[in-house]
Amino acid sequence: MRFLVALVCSIALLIPLSSAIRAAEIDSVSTRELPLEDVRSELNRLLNKRIQQGIQRANQPTSSFTDPEDLISSEIRNYCDEDLLYTELRKAIFQSFTASWGLKGYDLDRQLREQLAGKSYSTALEDSIYRDISYLEGFSLNLKGLSDVAKVNGTLIGLDKLGHFFAEGWQYFEISNEVDRSITDAMLWGQQKERGLFGFTTTGVFSYADLATNLDGWRFWNKILLKQSDPLKSLPARILEQPYVRCEIQILDSIQKLQLVRAWEIQSDFDIADYVNPAWDEGINCNLYATREIEEKVMTRAHQLAPSFTCPSSSTACRWATVRYEPFAQQVLHPVCRAYGERL
Repeated sequence: MRFLVALVCSIALLIPLSSAIRAAEIDSVSTRELPLEDVRSELNRLLNKRIQQGIQRANQPTSSFTDPEDLISSEIRNYCDEDLLYTELRKAIFQSFTASWGLKGYDLDRQLREQLAGKSYSTALEDSIYRDISYLEGFSLNLKGLSDVAKVNGTLIGLDKLGHFFAEGWQYFEISNEVDRSITDAMLWGQQKERGLFGFTTTGVFSYADLATNLDGWRFWNKILLKQSDPLKSLPARILEQPYVRCEIQILDSIQKLQLVRAWEIQSDFDIADYVNPAWDEGINCNLYATREIEEKVMTRAHQLAPSFTCPSSSTACRWATVRYEPFAQQVLHPVCRAYGERL
């Protein structure tokens, strides 16, 4: 009886904690053969609209000033405020009143489930490969259930990956821009989180696909102003690459104000196809599990749902991913997937 009371109390204490945790999982096994519509175009429309909203707000010079004297002097300032740009982009992408990191990735995941209803697929936890994971083994998984899966540019991914892409990608970007820190430090932070609150501790699952997505999210935020070279691109591609946004002279405004006026302008549209790839697919870039017992439960259930399934489901995709993510393949690809690439 005491054990049951302790168990109930433990779960009660974990419930409020779980609301502050961004961990989410998807079933990438039972959904692999579903005839899903590709949502690349719809995602691009939605996200480009939000990016445009963020840039428009960042171009409103009074939005960053609260003191009346600042409002007056703002007219002679450079309108291209980088901090304001990143703040307004995050607020617009996450459809939030604040730019603080918080639950934004999980919130975006839920928004996209609503936006793509009928085009993504929702698997009930009790019907999934994670059905037999207990509350103690994965309390967040049991409390929140699973995210939806969708086909994006031909790749099957969980919509939680878009949350990782923008939220954890932003965190990577912030870490890499701290003094004496780099993208390598950011990836170490991501691995620690997968071993803790984003993975093993809350769901029992360590997702290499999340880590690949996080890195690609860093690439997105870096490309906003492109102040660092993209380490995943060849030298010729780096030379030709353009940022998403530039600070440009506004000719008409400058003439009207009789002074130089500059503002942020979009140079190229965002395309999710530039980022999403098979390494985001947990059926290719396999998961690790917190214990052998959890792994046995998941794999037993997976073989019941899809007897012929093996992970990785495509050795060709793993070889491609190993080349793509060089020199970071070890950090973002499951060892089995990476092994296929190392046989090249």
